Amino acid sequence: MQNFGLYVVSGSIFSRGRSLLEVSAQALAGGAGIFQLREKELNGKELVSQGLKLRQLCASYGARFIVNDRVDIALAVDADGVHLGQDDIPISYAREILGPDKIIGISTHSLEQALAAQAAGADYIGVGPVFATQSKADVCTPVGLDLVAKVAEVIAIPFVAIGGIKLHNVDQVLAAGAKNIAVITEVVGAEDIRQAALALKEKISSVE
Repeated sequence: MQNFGLYVVSGSIFSRGRSLLEVSAQALAGGAGIFQLREKELNGKELVSQGLKLRQLCASYGARFIVNDRVDIALAVDADGVHLGQDDIPISYAREILGPDKIIGISTHSLEQALAAQAAGADYIGVGPVFATQSKADVCTPVGLDLVAKVAEVIAIPFVAIGGIKLHNVDQVLAAGAKNIAVITEVVGAEDIRQAALALKEKISSVE
């Protein structure tokens, strides 16, 4: 798996009443290389319905479509992959269910977890939260830029930095060695979603 630049995670509670499809279309038009469906409030039927539409939309932009947590939903809608948390189904089981060609990512919050994820066969890892964030209810203590720098030195697979990253501080994260940046509110909560994505994408592209 290659680096993908801008990774946008959905968050309807931050999207100012705009539909998930509208938000995702604007984020993709702004250059998101991956769009993740993360909607904790939706039931399985609703996730499948939205997932089928998002898969087609992402494909039309040449972007990857990832489902958060739910291996069953990712399989049902033929998503490009799934993103797991530390308490979700182990990578080995997700791989057995999804097969060898699907993308499996996992959130990590320490160098030990990052190394373990790589050894377990993750295609990419999330590293964070880099800064304090209110986007997730179950967020852990910020890991800071030091962990980003350490991961950049020792991890061979792609990683995406996430957590409290905004246009005003993304340069610090990129300087620490990140080549992929994940955001929620900075894009989905922006007044102009496409422009917000474009601005971040430009920053990321400048260090590739």
